[in-house]
Amino acid sequence: MGAVRRAGAGALVLLAVLAGCGEDEPEGPPSVQVTVGPQDVSVEPVQYCVDGEGQRYTSVQPPIIEVSPDAPIALSVPDAVAERGWSVQVFDDQLEEQIGEVEVEAGATSFEGINTSDVVPAAFYLVVVEAKGTDCGEFSGAWPIGFIRAG
Repeated sequence: MGAVRRAGAGALVLLAVLAGCGEDEPEGPPSVQVTVGPQDVSVEPVQYCVDGEGQRYTSVQPPIIEVSPDAPIALSVPDAVAERGWSVQVFDDQLEEQIGEVEVEAGATSFEGINTSDVVPAAFYLVVVEAKGTDCGEFSGAWPIGFIRAG
């Protein structure tokens, strides 16, 4: 029985070591956080550069958040995206026409310079866009978030 215990303890140590391997490595493309009032939503990218290849995620549906007028919007990105640089693009409710773009300070992991009434249509999208120039060249990460403003 003692031999079984030793083997079991060794297996537990091996599992613990293996579990620690790559814990700093993301399991997939990073998500972006958006906070409006009490709502805190994790947003998956619709496209991202993975291992030097541009990936499009057609099964990802951008979240649509119902918001109050004049509510501050906070966007947060992972450190890797902040290091490359990013901006916030403003689109119409169909994600077809770009209405504007806001540059985010280099290296910043968060942006709080917009509120729900800054955009004229009551329904709109904000798209967090990673700066171009990654291993994928002109291809960059994009995280769209839809908003519907009450009133």
